[in-house]
Amino acid sequence: MQELRRLLVAVLAAMLIGLLGFVGDVSAQLSDTNRQYYLNWMKTAQRAEEVVDANRASNAALENLRKEIGGYRDIFSGARTENTERIRTLESQIEALGPAPEGDAEEAKDIAALREHLNEQLDKLRVPRIISEEAFTRANGLIHEIDRIIRDRQAKELMTRGPSPLSPKYWGMAWRDIQEASRALVSETTTNLSSATIREQARERLPVIVTLLAIGCVLIARGRRWSERMGDYLRTLGGSGTGVWSFVVSLLRIFMPWIGVLALSAALLMTGFLGVRGTLLLEQVPIWAFTIFAFNWIGRQVFLNRSSEGLKLLPAGQIAELRLLIDMLAVMLVLYDLVLHFEQIENIPETTRSVISFPVVLTTALLLLRVRRLRGADEAGDGVKVSRAGFGKVIEGLRTTLFLMCIVSPVLSSLGYYYAAEALVFPAVESLAVIASMIILHRFVGGLYSWITRTGEAGRDSLFTVLAGFVLAIATLPLFALIWGARPADLTEVWQQLLEGFDIGGVRISPTNFLTFVLIFAIGLGLTRLLQGGLRNSLLPKTNIDPGGQNAIVSGTGYVGIFLAALVAITGAGFDLSSLAIVAGALSVGIGFGLQTIVSNFVSGIILLIERPISKGDWIDVNGQMGYVRDISVRSTRIETFDRTDVIVPNSDLISGSVTNYTRGNTVGRVIVPVGVAYGSDTRRVEEILREVANAHPMVLINPAPSVVFQGFGADSLDFEIRAILRDVNWVLSVKSDMNHEINKRFTEEGIEIPFAQRDVWLRNPEALLDPTSQAGQAETGSPDERDTDEPAMLTEADMDAGDPDEV
Repeated sequence: MQELRRLLVAVLAAMLIGLLGFVGDVSAQLSDTNRQYYLNWMKTAQRAEEVVDANRASNAALENLRKEIGGYRDIFSGARTENTERIRTLESQIEALGPAPEGDAEEAKDIAALREHLNEQLDKLRVPRIISEEAFTRANGLIHEIDRIIRDRQAKELMTRGPSPLSPKYWGMAWRDIQEASRALVSETTTNLSSATIREQARERLPVIVTLLAIGCVLIARGRRWSERMGDYLRTLGGSGTGVWSFVVSLLRIFMPWIGVLALSAALLMTGFLGVRGTLLLEQVPIWAFTIFAFNWIGRQVFLNRSSEGLKLLPAGQIAELRLLIDMLAVMLVLYDLVLHFEQIENIPETTRSVISFPVVLTTALLLLRVRRLRGADEAGDGVKVSRAGFGKVIEGLRTTLFLMCIVSPVLSSLGYYYAAEALVFPAVESLAVIASMIILHRFVGGLYSWITRTGEAGRDSLFTVLAGFVLAIATLPLFALIWGARPADLTEVWQQLLEGFDIGGVRISPTNFLTFVLIFAIGLGLTRLLQGGLRNSLLPKTNIDPGGQNAIVSGTGYVGIFLAALVAITGAGFDLSSLAIVAGALSVGIGFGLQTIVSNFVSGIILLIERPISKGDWIDVNGQMGYVRDISVRSTRIETFDRTDVIVPNSDLISGSVTNYTRGNTVGRVIVPVGVAYGSDTRRVEEILREVANAHPMVLINPAPSVVFQGFGADSLDFEIRAILRDVNWVLSVKSDMNHEINKRFTEEGIEIPFAQRDVWLRNPEALLDPTSQAGQAETGSPDERDTDEPAMLTEADMDAGDPDEV
């Protein structure tokens, strides 16, 4: 099957190369350099396929081969999109010529020559793209096959069972291997020390060696004290209390001694006294020192931030123990790395590897279990148990997972699965260190932000701090992937695929396209807002357009600007939405049913802005809600009632329902003031007084003049009405109040009575109420013993209703 595949690939390559010769000038399609490059790629691809089929190369060889193929793939990926605009132009030119005549019909010579010339140019440009596309696909497939082989090997290694370290027969062998390695290390060093040549080289480098030794010793001995002094100086610049300078000083406390260790290691390497084994181990000393310093820094930050949330419930003794445990975990990581290098340098057998690895795995698991047991009180100060929710549940889940890994790892190692045990316990330690570092760094960012913005503790809980934590969490994801077994090539492959984008309904979306879309749309939106601000504040106030019309123009400009910004952004980003037409058509039916109310309100909002039956500032009455229109948005209209509450009315209600607009077009409106006078009053005089009162008010228009209407004869009064047109109907209540005050004053001066409802009650037989012998009197007055005879008779409202209407 593999042979058949290689044969098909060779045939395809031959066809492509042959095609170059038939199209025209080969140099115009593929230069000699490009042709040689492509032939080199064919040889590399052929060799890679043979390596993949054999599946015998080491992981290091596969990684190198993958890297070589990745370089070819990157070049082919860029060549796939070359001459895109030129090809598009040629296709447009050919399309403008129209279809070629069919059958025996002949085309004009000039048009036929032009069509042939354009097709020839198009073919020349398409051939390199076709070759690049084929080569890119092949390279991509080979990379995926190599990645699959390496992942399968890693999984197989984790499931491989070796000798159990609990077997005593392997302990002696492991101890002998360790002794032999130690003797070999000492022997190499002794041999080099006795070598005259190496001693001569050391004497030549003595000034540099002594300088590095001096620098290293001084930085290790005095580096931390200098860091504290530098921190005292930095605190004079401000920002005390935010923890910013304490964080900087803590970094200097580990950085300066680490530089000292680096200088000492360089000085020892320059002497040349160490052999191969010593040199390989000494090269790792800076890495081991950095691990110990970094974990010590984490423990110190825990001590400094012991009053922060989550650590304030830990007693001081447990915090000190936690610092010690963190330092011991760093030592375990160094010992594990030493075991790995011991295996690589000495090529020890699996028995020795299993025996020397088991104590490190077991000790690390026990330390992690002890770290897990250190926790704050689960009860609040009043004895109430603290409930854990949200992020607290995530923490509890991680603690449970850590507990299981600490139990499983020693068991797996004791059974011989030491690779699986190491793949669980040591990444757990490194992950905890990364999480702790991220929390410490996030706290530093919050303190730095609060210092810069001068917001104090409020800055630590600001939106910026939350977003910074989210960015830090995203940034640490690749680091977690590397810790738990991912290869750097896996991360680069994911990044490559992310840059290439993904297809949604035939539309390719990539980070570049997305960022281009966001940038163009943001620019368009910003320009739209600037234009709206200029219209609202500078241009429209200088015109005679009413405020409602100004608001309609500003809102319409915003909608048009957003639509154009989105259209330009989609076009500029290169999104081809034609392939989504079928999908959009299928979804439009469901969207129509599900969002019909929103669409109705949206269309109604557009109608309100165009027809303007109501405008901003109008006094309207809709569905019993009366108030002023304060804002007309795309979905709803906001009305401010007279009691200063906002009522949100859907735009569809304003279009389909009945709306009373008191100030449509102008503020002129009518006021009606009802007045009642007692029977017997001079109606003409009353009419004259009411007319004088209406004409005297400054808000009443003279033309049309106010009128007084004698409405009729009421049950208790003669009813009149003042009907007047006001300059501003918004003052109708104030005008009515002023008129009522003036009417009351004038009627008092003229002696005109304003009646109020009153009734005279006439009793037909009052003596019956006072006769104790009558049944009615007993019923109403009760017995003489139970009722005071001096109390006057009283009638209830029910008694009056029960009387004869003619006698009441």
